[in-house]
Amino acid sequence: MTELQVAILLCDVALIVVIARLTGRLARALGQPAVLGEIVAGILAGPTLFHGAIAQTLFPVDIRPQLTGLASVGLVLFMFAVGLEFDHARLRGSGRVAGATALGASVVPFALGSAFALYLVGRHPGNRLGFVLFLGVALSVTAFPVLARILTDRGMHRTTIGTVALSAAAVCDLAAWTMLAAVQAIVGGGGGTDHWLVLLVVPFAAALFLVVRPVLRWLLTRTGGEAPHLGQFAVVLACLLASAAVTQLLGLHFVFGAFLFGLAVPRRGTAKVREDLLHRTQATTALLLPVYFVVAGLNVDLSRIGTSGLLELGAIIVVAVAGKFAGTFAGARTQGVSARQSAILATLMNTRGLTELIALGVGLQIGVLDRELYSLMVVMAVVTTAMSGPLLRWLAGRENQEPVPEPLHSLPTTSN
Repeated sequence: MTELQVAILLCDVALIVVIARLTGRLARALGQPAVLGEIVAGILAGPTLFHGAIAQTLFPVDIRPQLTGLASVGLVLFMFAVGLEFDHARLRGSGRVAGATALGASVVPFALGSAFALYLVGRHPGNRLGFVLFLGVALSVTAFPVLARILTDRGMHRTTIGTVALSAAAVCDLAAWTMLAAVQAIVGGGGGTDHWLVLLVVPFAAALFLVVRPVLRWLLTRTGGEAPHLGQFAVVLACLLASAAVTQLLGLHFVFGAFLFGLAVPRRGTAKVREDLLHRTQATTALLLPVYFVVAGLNVDLSRIGTSGLLELGAIIVVAVAGKFAGTFAGARTQGVSARQSAILATLMNTRGLTELIALGVGLQIGVLDRELYSLMVVMAVVTTAMSGPLLRWLAGRENQEPVPEPLHSLPTTSN
């Protein structure tokens, strides 16, 4: 890189951080998650406005590879945090209600999305099987981190309905990432001589849980339950990056390696350590994730969408909302949850946010999405996430604009 390129890169990162902070605060003022404002800012920084003049001026083509590199590191840290926050104990404590909710919120939108993909596949040529499966997965995603923030902001995270929503979202995300890995393996298996390497992901995952996890437990419990010192954090960070690199080399996106490593971090006796790891990771992603939003936004061009594109966008949003809402609502109702509470759960599970954006990025990279459909799907992710706040306020009652947390005994609870 030349000195000028370095200077432009640093200025771009500074600009992105400032814009992310301002748009995040604006989103919060409007009752939306801060990440939604950051995503919209990333889209507006792309080629959608003024025929790409803003993007060309602020983010020159020769700087974009460096921005992409920074965004990749941010994604690794974010997906590590998602895996780290996956709480097995929560799943055991939420009973059959969470299981039925997760099943409905995964199976119904996947089936509806796959059927819808059969209608779209003629307009978006490529790997037919990969396209159908990917769209089913993409329409069944729930953004666990965004959902957790919404529940916390509304004081619902310690209620039964909040626990069920978080548990179901965690299961949905785990299923979605597993299926997405399978889709990438299918798409990558269409030619070449080294696609068999993806099969090595299975022994690699086994090694993470059977070999690396005990070593991590020994390393992280040496502090006596206190926060890890800098050396321990450096070891965890190095192993995280190595795990992401391994899955990338094996033919899967690096986000899978980061997610797997987060899942592999031991839970028993490491609550304080994991909390500190999460805090440090989130502090870094606050800088790097906005860079990812801009990189993702550079691939979104809504200026060329005509009437047919708008109709397709409307259909995508309807299918996405209907599948997620109907599946979640039906799953909760089978366990005796009231219609109102089931509707609240369905609204929460319809939140997609950043998790959807990452999944769509994987789809664009492996070639199952073209730029046009990618752009439409990003808009769908923004719209469905933005819907959650107003719908929650409406479902909670027009007299009280804040949702009323349900008492702990209000939902049926059964032990597994």
